Amino acid sequence: MPLLSALRLNMTNIPGAGHAQRYRAALEMASYADAHGVTAVGCEEHHLAATGWLPSPLLMAAAVAGCTQRIRISVGALLLPLYDPVRLAEDIAVLDQLSTGRVSYVTGVGYRPAEYHAVGKDFRRRGRLMDECLAVLLQAWGDDPFPFNGRLIDVTPKPYTRPHPVLFVGGMSVAAARRAARFGLPFSPPMPMPELDAVYQAELARNGKQGFVFSPQNGNTVTHLSTDPDRTWARCGDFFLNEAREYSSWAVPEVPRPNESPAGTVAELRAAGTVEVLTPEELIAQCRDGRTGVTLHPLIGGLPLEEGWESLRLLVEQVLPELQR
Repeated sequence: MPLLSALRLNMTNIPGAGHAQRYRAALEMASYADAHGVTAVGCEEHHLAATGWLPSPLLMAAAVAGCTQRIRISVGALLLPLYDPVRLAEDIAVLDQLSTGRVSYVTGVGYRPAEYHAVGKDFRRRGRLMDECLAVLLQAWGDDPFPFNGRLIDVTPKPYTRPHPVLFVGGMSVAAARRAARFGLPFSPPMPMPELDAVYQAELARNGKQGFVFSPQNGNTVTHLSTDPDRTWARCGDFFLNEAREYSSWAVPEVPRPNESPAGTVAELRAAGTVEVLTPEELIAQCRDGRTGVTLHPLIGGLPLEEGWESLRLLVEQVLPELQR
């Protein structure tokens, strides 16, 4: 099986630092990856983050689509309850046309009340808001007008992809698995979770629908390639930790999250394994032993651009050619 390689572009940075140069670099990296056989680029969504965590994934996906030709683009998780559903249907339809169907979406409910408060949405109604938005999206992309708030709505243009863009329901809960099956959409937990797979399949059968489950083999683990991992941890560990600390600060009791590792030091983060620094030879050996995917995070936590470029070039110049041979 060929290696599924991806760039994770969530645009985290050092608090208070400038962002424009890094956004330009992100697009240059996406273009380079597209030209050299990388499989996908991933955009994310979080709001009110000290690190500047990407709050506008559709804008970023559109920019990536504009500077690439073939690479797949993933938006995940797209926090549906935070959006006006009709406007979101329009935006996704236009993005689907711009990208000729290269963008897919993993939708999510979210778990931070502050994000709901910022856009005037009721966090307590997040499940209902999610259901309402999914229903509107699927109707809006159909051929016929549909009733919305007492009027008939006909969203135009329709998406390039028929019957609609690739849309997953993400999550790590029984409610998420059941929601995906109820809407007849594929389910995407952030890591293999067989117990939720079973819930999803049972709910599909109960609703007379078909679907599938997709989850990344290594969960949310990100990889940095280096010819000298110890040196890289010494030089870059604080940048890796910068992002991990903020993500850990958002933890909510009783809400599971992927690869949770509340690391307080670089050494603890390295031991947790959610960020791995490998040599090209180590990654090649793992792939030959059955590893099927790798996600590079070349701008993690304010990482210096030259370090991110080195990691990406090692993937393109050493790993992918060797695996193709």
